[in-house]
Amino acid sequence: MARRFKLHDELVEKLGIQNCYFQPPESIKLKYPCVIYKMDTGDTQFADDVPFTFRRRYEVIVVSKDPDDELIDKIAYHFPMSRFGRFYTSDNLNHWTFQIYY
Repeated sequence: MARRFKLHDELVEKLGIQNCYFQPPESIKLKYPCVIYKMDTGDTQFADDVPFTFRRRYEVIVVSKDPDDELIDKIAYHFPMSRFGRFYTSDNLNHWTFQIYY
């Protein structure tokens, strides 16, 4: 199974949310609260000038009408390789961005 699918399954299971979207197209009507994620970048570790490990980094955005949504704490708790990015509002919706190495 591709790593992205494992991440998707873990987001759904650990966060307890079915509205989880990978790079949703404009035609999809999102249901809130939701999680939107995409591959962001990667991190390669080298040993003796040879690639040793590679970790993908995903940008994960939690979108909710609730400014105190518990999904934020769940991400920090269940994904130890995560880092909070920023918070912003758009169209009366709250957005929290995270970077998760997975």
